[in-house]
Amino acid sequence: MILNEGDAKKLVLAPAGINMLQGEICATAAQAAAAVQRLGRCVIKAQVPAGKRGKAGGIKLVSTAAEAENVAAEILAMRIGDYAVQGLLVEQCAAIAQEYYVAVLHAPVERATLILFSAEGGMDIEELAATKPEAIRRFIVRTPDDFSVEDAKSMLTGLDVDIAGISDLLVKLYKRYRQTDAELVEINPLALLEDGRLVALDCKFILDDAATYRQSELASAAASEEPTMLEAKGASQGLKFIELPGNVGILANGAGLTMTTMDVVQHLGGTPANFMEIGGDAYTKGEAALALVLANPNVQSLVVNFCGAFARTDVMAKGVADAWKVLKPDIPVFFSVHGTGEDEAVALIEDEFGVTPFDFMEDAVQAAIAVTK
Repeated sequence: MILNEGDAKKLVLAPAGINMLQGEICATAAQAAAAVQRLGRCVIKAQVPAGKRGKAGGIKLVSTAAEAENVAAEILAMRIGDYAVQGLLVEQCAAIAQEYYVAVLHAPVERATLILFSAEGGMDIEELAATKPEAIRRFIVRTPDDFSVEDAKSMLTGLDVDIAGISDLLVKLYKRYRQTDAELVEINPLALLEDGRLVALDCKFILDDAATYRQSELASAAASEEPTMLEAKGASQGLKFIELPGNVGILANGAGLTMTTMDVVQHLGGTPANFMEIGGDAYTKGEAALALVLANPNVQSLVVNFCGAFARTDVMAKGVADAWKVLKPDIPVFFSVHGTGEDEAVALIEDEFGVTPFDFMEDAVQAAIAVTK
């Protein structure tokens, strides 16, 4: 679950004692104009669970209430990414001397918490990591409650920054990360103002979905995430389908195996185009499931990964084969099949598709990635 910036600042950063600029969350253009009348020169920010708001025109500077009302109306009518703007954050302007990047996040590879700092904030951290990785300082916390001010200072050694102030902030941010069951708390930029204060100019917060039962206040404030057209169609058909920005389509049985297949695609250098789990009784909807995956024009190959326990792989494979005959897709497909009904499934796939399933899932995924290059 993702919180919009205003809610993340109010519910996550403020209780931690992290400085923020004075601002108000507004639902209408008239409210935004009234806020600017009270606060003076402000920035109006679209509240939406999507990145790159500024590039999309969702963050604008205003000086008067009249200007604010016009700008706010324009922003409220926007869509950024797949989302309609859900509100506005009207925040006072400030004189900025320097911008930094800080974050605390879950690191699945290390099975630990990762704390990040860069003296080059205000830009896309993925771009910075790719072009200038040495600009990002990292600290891995392997046990709970094991990040001290001394750890933070050691992480910042050699940098021309307010080490004491930033160390204190990093410790506060880590503690708040732990308290809120977060997957990510990110401030970009963290600004050093000309008056010497460190202030969070933005905040991104992602709550672990499994912790919503004990983080009810945060869960209730989560931004509404609109399904894409294909996701809505999948839901109406009783299918668990999530659209992703990649080009390798995935059909697998069971949520765990589907996510594992997605992870392997990513690990081997590809990008998954979807989550589509056709376990349980969903195998009876093979045509609808395949149609959803193939409706994404970015899909260039397909991995079908079945592991039979209670469900028979030959029954699931027949569902895919029957759907293939109806839809007649013109993309390469790669199979990995193991478990109950495996021999029958392999024979069916060889007969219907003219290919032999791979012995290892990794080989099927690698082949699917190769044809997209």
